[in-house]
Amino acid sequence: MMKRPGIAALLSFNGGYVDTAGFLGLQGLFTAHVTGNFVTLGAALVLGTHGVAAKLLALPEFILMVALARLAGATLAARGRSATRPLLVAKVLLLLAFFLLAVTLGPFPDSDAPLALLTGFTAIAAMAIQNAVQRVHFAHLPPSTLMTGNTTQVTIDLVDLLRGLPPEKAPEVHARLKRMAASIFWFALGCAVSAGLYAWIGFWGLAVPVLVGAAAALGRLES
Repeated sequence: MMKRPGIAALLSFNGGYVDTAGFLGLQGLFTAHVTGNFVTLGAALVLGTHGVAAKLLALPEFILMVALARLAGATLAARGRSATRPLLVAKVLLLLAFFLLAVTLGPFPDSDAPLALLTGFTAIAAMAIQNAVQRVHFAHLPPSTLMTGNTTQVTIDLVDLLRGLPPEKAPEVHARLKRMAASIFWFALGCAVSAGLYAWIGFWGLAVPVLVGAAAALGRLES
């Protein structure tokens, strides 16, 4: 059975990879960390650059997809079926659509063009499902797309360990620190690999998160 730290690594890698690829290839559109679009939306409005429509629509689409994923998971659970694998497979199919649309229609000098919006929204939908699956089914794992909280917790735990903790608390803090640091590492690795492959082969690098997502979805998972 696939260990959950393995799932955490795959999810975090893809979180960093897809977010970086979207940002580079879709004129600053965050596909996994959609709150970052508020910042880039402000910049686009001030600077008069492309991407206003994409950034405005990203958050409601993300919310809609999380809601649909939650409803689908609850429906499957009510029927006595595991929701984890079907939802992760749906995410992979959306990542595959992102890859095919991007290599076929890209590059996208204007991320507000209809075909660019379609392409970007497949990635946002995929990462919304990943976020929903993790929150519901892997809730004890560190977030795979938002590293601010992970970095904050790692810093707090390091300070507490340096200050000294009661013996009964130290193992829990060590374990949490290890999980959080691993999540940050895999996310950063995904960002680095994505940036490097985008510079080298453009959108063809989007085959990587499809394969990584398939490895997670097709592994032996706990529900």
